[in-house]
Amino acid sequence: MLRALKPFVAAMAFAFATIAPAFGQTAATTIAVLDFDFVDTSGELQDQRAQHDARLRAFGDALRRSLGSAAALEVVALDCGPSPCSARSMTPEALFETAKKAGARLVLYGGVHKVSTLVQWVQAQVVDVEKNLLVDDRHVTFRGDADESWRRCEKYLARQIVERFSGEQSK
Repeated sequence: MLRALKPFVAAMAFAFATIAPAFGQTAATTIAVLDFDFVDTSGELQDQRAQHDARLRAFGDALRRSLGSAAALEVVALDCGPSPCSARSMTPEALFETAKKAGARLVLYGGVHKVSTLVQWVQAQVVDVEKNLLVDDRHVTFRGDADESWRRCEKYLARQIVERFSGEQSK
């Protein structure tokens, strides 16, 4: 009796898997999050490169986690070889080709600019690599140069990007 049910159960599982998207369960949009670049024009005397490098890495890691936890997006990892996966270190063509090979439809990249002791801003752009089209461009300012101010900026940026692409699944 159980042997007779196995083909039926397998057929039903396949049928549900193929018709589920028709009932609103769509695949997540794949996105690659590049390493963000950093520029400091604040003119501060103290060398803060180590702190900024650590904050920049934490910012990128947290952004990948935040976007990856959204149902609308699936973060894919890129293999850029010995180069960092950033807009400053690779040509757009090489980055987009790497993203396509990894299965990403979207690429998020950008940079942080420290203007002064208290003011920083993030420029973040999203490109649809299948259409070779800029689909989102954000400029976010934040106050302070401490771990908490960077975290707040990351959470805000992630929330904005998730909201922007929540309706983009499987388009």
